[in-house]
Amino acid sequence: MKDNKPIVFQDKTIRRTLVNDEWFFSVVDVVAALTDSVNPSDYIKKLRRRDPLLAQGWGQIVTPLAVETAGGTQKVNCANVKGLFRIIQSIPSPKAEPFKQWLAQVGYDRVLEIENPELAQERMKELYEQKGYPKDWIDKRLRGIAIRQNLTDEWKARGITEDRDFAILTAEISKATFGMTPSAYKAYKGLESPNQNLRDHMTDLELIFTMLGERVTTELSRQERPDTMPKHKSVARRGGKVAGNARKETEKELGHSIISSENYLSNNDLPGLTAEDEDKQ
Repeated sequence: MKDNKPIVFQDKTIRRTLVNDEWFFSVVDVVAALTDSVNPSDYIKKLRRRDPLLAQGWGQIVTPLAVETAGGTQKVNCANVKGLFRIIQSIPSPKAEPFKQWLAQVGYDRVLEIENPELAQERMKELYEQKGYPKDWIDKRLRGIAIRQNLTDEWKARGITEDRDFAILTAEISKATFGMTPSAYKAYKGLESPNQNLRDHMTDLELIFTMLGERVTTELSRQERPDTMPKHKSVARRGGKVAGNARKETEKELGHSIISSENYLSNNDLPGLTAEDEDKQ
């Protein structure tokens, strides 16, 4: 489970993917950001013709990798920070220098976060604060991210490796907790973009019951050690059911549903945060 959400440089989206704790960025997106070309793919072809040395080493600089796009996952040519610096050398653009600084910082931040994961949490907290989220909501959101990570780590330890399986199990917890899958929940909240993270648009109570379902599922999995997908699904349903029953009791006391169509669209989407890599819906 990787945080492959695109990031933004001066209003230009840069797709990326994490390979062995190293960021690789879409070359065509970088060229589009630096040149404002209407056809960045064609620009790359001309770039290689102009720079024979770049063309000669292209196979060592660029690697086709799977990245998340609006239409799903697809393979695009990507390069790491070192490779992009080489490509940028051949692009005459006033944006080149600020992009180099931005790119170096992105790569450096990742190194620091690997050494000290608390830095990643602090970065996320700052981003949420900049978008105007309340402090108590941010605390719950970050706690939810940690609980989610514990759950996915547990699933991995029990043999779950495919994104599709993570999505199936997440959907089981969500259905048992809220009566709908994550994709249905997004539709209920009016979230249309695949890059819009459902949990970034949840209320305090929705986050709390999401955490409860996933935390109970983690504990059940640790105790029972499921080793097949049907067993994992059963554990996920039971974990979600605990949260679902608690939700129903809460609603009975409050006199209204805690499932809300409220969202934070006015805050926009948060670049660089985990999107549906959390739930792979």
